[in-house]
Amino acid sequence: MALDPGLLEILACPDDKGPLRYLPDEDILYNPRLGRSYPIRDGIPVLLISESTDLDEDEKKRVDEITADGSQSSSPEG
Repeated sequence: MALDPGLLEILACPDDKGPLRYLPDEDILYNPRLGRSYPIRDGIPVLLISESTDLDEDEKKRVDEITADGSQSSSPEG
């Protein structure tokens, strides 16, 4: 289930308050600044730091490559 574009515009990382990148195929929101992902469960973003996953360097590189092609961002600039 895809997230509503209007919702994506207002979502922010609970830690650094910056925009998140949406990876619909993986059901995650990704913070490239912190290398952290947040799960989307049953179409609901779980923006709790305690539920986030810190990605290792290989996974960060993989996700950065996926999102470099203009994947949706939760900021108006993205």
